[in-house]
Amino acid sequence: MADDKKNVGRDRGRVAAGQAYELNYFKRKHGLTDDRARKIIKEAGNSREKANALAEKRKKG
Repeated sequence: MADDKKNVGRDRGRVAAGQAYELNYFKRKHGLTDDRARKIIKEAGNSREKANALAEKRKKG
């Protein structure tokens, strides 16, 4: 099924590592490689909030 970009409800809080544009946005935002971005998303689940927090924590540490 195609990703509906007009649907900004519950889907807004999730990161889909399988969607190239979402992975690219996440990795650019945090200055990560594809591999590191995927690992962080997998570890945090698909919660955007948790993935962002984990990426920020990894930057500092």
